[in-house]
Amino acid sequence: MKRDVEGLDAQGLRSLVGGAPLVSAWLLIDQASVNGFAEATGDHQWIHVDAERARRESPFGGPIAHGFLTLSLIPALLGQTVALKQRMGVNYGLNRVRFTAPVPVDSQVRARFAVASVDDVDDAGVQVVWNVTLERQGSERPVCVAEFITRHYF
Repeated sequence: MKRDVEGLDAQGLRSLVGGAPLVSAWLLIDQASVNGFAEATGDHQWIHVDAERARRESPFGGPIAHGFLTLSLIPALLGQTVALKQRMGVNYGLNRVRFTAPVPVDSQVRARFAVASVDDVDDAGVQVVWNVTLERQGSERPVCVAEFITRHYF
């Protein structure tokens, strides 16, 4: 269930701790996105970029997105899901990441963001730990689970 949350400050983020996850919109992962990621990162493994070979030889029946492409969508999906009243926000890192299932090209993915904690940091900021689950439309198994850390300055 998608909840619209807009214009949160530090207290608003704190109010989300332990609450229901916020859910992003679905996003299409097409071959052009996969190819662009391969160009940007230099990871041209055939299972991602050679659709014919992937259909013939891979156990997935076709090309799949890079795990790190899937992971890299988290900040953008978070930004589309939660609006913050901040002067600046930064990605601080990740504690745990697992790629639990493949993302076939032309799949739709979305993210669930559950706020695990919000702690004060220097310069009037907060550090937020998000438990993130990326899911593929039509699949019961998540494609990625991660503990994502952001810092927000108000």
